[in-house]
Amino acid sequence: MACVDSKVDLETIPLIALNVNCRKKLGLYLNPRTTVASDWMAVAEVMGFSYLEIKNYEDTKNPTLRILEDWQARNEATVGKLLSILTEVERNDIVEDIRPLIDEDVRKYCAYQKKKAAEPPVQVPEVDSCVPRTPERCGITLEDDPEGAAELFDAFICYCQSDIEFVHEMIRELEQTDYNLKLCVFDRNVLPGSCVWTITSELIEKRCKRMVAVITDEYLESDACDFQTKFALSLCPGARSKRLIPVVYKSMKKPFPSILRFLTKCDYTRPCTQAWFWVRLAKALSLP
Repeated sequence: MACVDSKVDLETIPLIALNVNCRKKLGLYLNPRTTVASDWMAVAEVMGFSYLEIKNYEDTKNPTLRILEDWQARNEATVGKLLSILTEVERNDIVEDIRPLIDEDVRKYCAYQKKKAAEPPVQVPEVDSCVPRTPERCGITLEDDPEGAAELFDAFICYCQSDIEFVHEMIRELEQTDYNLKLCVFDRNVLPGSCVWTITSELIEKRCKRMVAVITDEYLESDACDFQTKFALSLCPGARSKRLIPVVYKSMKKPFPSILRFLTKCDYTRPCTQAWFWVRLAKALSLP
């Protein structure tokens, strides 16, 4: 399929290109359960979600939005594939109605990507003509030099306060050993007084090569962890850059987050792999 510009193949446009208005309209069509037309369940089934996953989505307020968020982490999640799925479940009415919205979103996405590609590469350390530089950019961690380069890390650690003891163990195993990795632990490295959301976004995107998410039942209830995880996933659609590494260190009562189910996790709860846990994690964080 092609958008307004016939040269653009929608099969190459990632699903992340669709903005909130388009997704909202899809929800208006697909969320209501009906016996005369395919709904979100039929779409989720064609996308490859399992029966149990689909049943869990029933309890969410907007199941269509949830399946789109989770599906876009897959390599095959493109705008063209979504339109093909809607056609397959015989919802051509939706395709016809939302196509103008899709074309506009794809046009904006392509224009942004073209502009981004045309921009000259940023030197390292970054050359900044703004004087003075804002505190959010040069004074957010303990080792930041206001007159020099920003402090960089091998990994940002996404965790809940209840799991801080495991984070301390992670510091001992990865920083204070021959691995010599540098971790960004919010409570240890970040200076107080700035907007949490702005700082975490800056650190995850620009300061840290990767992010380690410590997955526990408490993690699933944390708004901060949810934001950090989704932000990290948005930077690497389809997990192509291995940017996000899920870690499980204790048993969970709740199901593993569906948005991360396609990522290989580092599981400390399995006795057969505990001996290799820190070696595998350190190697993954040491990659370029």
